[in-house]
Amino acid sequence: MTNGADWSGRVGASWAENHAATDRALAGLTEELLHDISRLPGRRIVDIGCGAGELSVALGRERDPAQVLGLDISSDLVAVARERGANHPNVEFRVADASDWRAGEFVPDLIVSRHGVMFFSDPVAAFTNLHRGAIENAALCFSCFREPDLNPWASEAGALFGRSQQGALSEPGPFAFADRLAVAAVLAAAGWRDVTHREVDFAFVAGAGERAVEDATRFFTRIGPAARAIAQCEGADRAAAMMRLRDWVASKAEGDIVALPAAAWVVTAKA
Repeated sequence: MTNGADWSGRVGASWAENHAATDRALAGLTEELLHDISRLPGRRIVDIGCGAGELSVALGRERDPAQVLGLDISSDLVAVARERGANHPNVEFRVADASDWRAGEFVPDLIVSRHGVMFFSDPVAAFTNLHRGAIENAALCFSCFREPDLNPWASEAGALFGRSQQGALSEPGPFAFADRLAVAAVLAAAGWRDVTHREVDFAFVAGAGERAVEDATRFFTRIGPAARAIAQCEGADRAAAMMRLRDWVASKAEGDIVALPAAAWVVTAKA
């Protein structure tokens, strides 16, 4: 399970340090998400769980003079996002928890997120708070992973170390929103309507270049279920775990790239 405390601590710090690699891994999804967002109106945009700011900056660039506000509970990620958005005066980043964030003068007409909404301890309360802070008929558009079995970058990597991802379906974490009907029920209970889900399949690029296997192995020691398992190993056990991970990564390599299938939802709704 990955929760808010993890993101405000070590997980957020790791994602900040490795933001270029995680943006690369999710690039295919980002393109799909931006496509769906482009069809929605919005000039006051809030990006929930904005991470290192890739989505916020892209929207600020595409929708100038729209105002974009990125929120994340990780101060490390927000620091990176502020650097990336420094040349975009219409983009702002704040350290804040969207589950209890108060809009104040910035009342959004569009709320977006790239994989930043699956970690709420109380999803209904969090989406109720977002609904309360938005204008009437505001649009919501976010991405989230589908079932673990459709995401071998996580399920297979976890299985190498005896870590099943199935339990995560009922807990805050990457796969908490995999169940389409459960997510629709959460949004409806929070006051959102006209909920839609669109399936998106994309390549999760973990490594590339002449040393793609080493690149991907390093990535998986910092991001995902294998990272947690290896972090708990020492000495010979750690060396054996690293060899097991590298062998698995090598089996996924094709030429100068290591990419695994990934599956997500793009979810839309209205306030």
